Amino acid sequence: MFRQFRSEVADALAAALAREDLPTDDLGIEQPPEDMDATLASSVAFRLAGEVGAAPPQVAQQVADAVAVDGYDYLAAVDTAGPYVNFYTTDRYLTDTLETAVEADYGALPDRDTSVVVEHTSANPTGPVHVGRARNPIVGDAVANVLDMAGYDVDRHYYVNDAGRQMAVFTWAYERFDEDDLEEEPARDRIEYDLVRYYRKGNSFLEEADEEAVEEAEAEIQSILQGLEAGDEETYERVEEVVDAVLSGMKACLARLPAEFDEFVKETRFMRNSDTDDVAERLKETEYAVYEEDAWQLELDEWGIDKNLVFLRSDGTSLYTTRDLAHHEWKFENYDRAVTVLGEDHKLQADQLDAALELLGNDTDQLGHVIYSYVNLPEGKMSTRQGTGVMLDDLLDESIQRAREEVESRLGDRIRNDELEEEDIDRIARQVGIGAVRYDIVSKQPTKAITFRWDQALDFEAQSAPYVQYVHARCCGILDEADEAGISVTERVDADDLEAPEAEELLREIARFPSVIEAAAEDKTPHVVATYTRELADAYNAFYRECPVLSADSAEVRNARIGLVKASKHTMANALDVLGVEAPDSM
Repeated sequence: MFRQFRSEVADALAAALAREDLPTDDLGIEQPPEDMDATLASSVAFRLAGEVGAAPPQVAQQVADAVAVDGYDYLAAVDTAGPYVNFYTTDRYLTDTLETAVEADYGALPDRDTSVVVEHTSANPTGPVHVGRARNPIVGDAVANVLDMAGYDVDRHYYVNDAGRQMAVFTWAYERFDEDDLEEEPARDRIEYDLVRYYRKGNSFLEEADEEAVEEAEAEIQSILQGLEAGDEETYERVEEVVDAVLSGMKACLARLPAEFDEFVKETRFMRNSDTDDVAERLKETEYAVYEEDAWQLELDEWGIDKNLVFLRSDGTSLYTTRDLAHHEWKFENYDRAVTVLGEDHKLQADQLDAALELLGNDTDQLGHVIYSYVNLPEGKMSTRQGTGVMLDDLLDESIQRAREEVESRLGDRIRNDELEEEDIDRIARQVGIGAVRYDIVSKQPTKAITFRWDQALDFEAQSAPYVQYVHARCCGILDEADEAGISVTERVDADDLEAPEAEELLREIARFPSVIEAAAEDKTPHVVATYTRELADAYNAFYRECPVLSADSAEVRNARIGLVKASKHTMANALDVLGVEAPDSM
């Protein structure tokens, strides 16, 4: 309903400006300031003041007088408040919202008949997933979810780097060393924790061994790289054994978030089918290709990039970006749009990729990037462990444990009275603990660096995952009570029967949800959905405090409020689902 109302406001406002011979290029439609009762407002008077030669409040009044509200379903009235033109809804707006929002799929937009591939995570298969990279699967999964809910046909891809030097070193080390050569035990009983020890051993050997031994090792590593480039099947099989084993463990870690994928696309695919060779030859033929410092490079000054893109070494081996160019051309052939989620350290690479794709004749409007900054941990246990860094598994384990302690503290009486079984406590701790990690990370604007703090992430009273999850649990509790009492709402409920400003305000917040999904999908910004869940939770809690549901004054009010609780439940569940956060039935 909100999307239709906004469209009606835009139509009415554009028509009014046209009648006044004023430009309609920027209507300035926005959420009104909190002290205004309108559903939408326009700040267009600020833009037009200079052109009209009058103060913004006078211009706003001139525009409001020109707006005609007849013939619209949801646009009822217009007035002004200082420089703002305010727009108000009809009674039908709220009733139609309530009727629609009680459906389980509320918020899902119509099918757009547009395919999108979202590539995210794509961490090199060299060992366990590091917490510093945890933002990629969390943000990437949420981007894919919001596009899916917005009506796009979405595939989720993980691009596997199985052809670079790192994998050649890993393969060599795995074949070269035995268990007895390794100094430490695996940090966790899963295969990537076992195998990463060989990778570390190989790197330390290359740093510390004598010159002759290093030269011999480097020759073996180079032969692996050359074998991959030449399409040698035996070499592929050797590397694949290591890659697939490590990747299987990484998948198990990512499934805990959860972050799942439709396809794991290996970069060797584009070497074996000669697409990489084709890209390299086409790049050589462009006027921007130069052979310098024993390598083929692209000069990209024309695109504002002052660092050349090296796409082919002197020995004929390709680079990651060359293979990724072939990968992206494959995406363009198979999908209408492509979205890639990248860390901030890949920003230059993304710019070079875009320029090279354009050089190759591709429509780069098909491609979008989501660039994120990294997750830091505060000083303390999680940030001072020995080794190469904190793993995502460690963060999830500790979050679940902390959530369990909080749940046991809050629900002590119910636990002592045997109202909750052990499996209930485990479920709630997992839902809250992992939800806290995901929500805290996805709720921040991706380009801003964040420090994960336990006291904020697991705060049941503040605007955190438990705070918004608790709204869903409360809704479920009320609906279960209604069901146990034999109260069912089958007839069409009327929003006029809600009889409380807090109930109406909650319904207006619910009405915004589809437009929030639309905006988040358009800009690839799932954090705005997280912001919305906090605003929805605030509105619901005000309703919960002030508006009895099952003990309402009349059956009509009770039924309308039960309908509102059901609408709140579906809205919060679907918003959390977009964020990849579970919606507990009880807490």
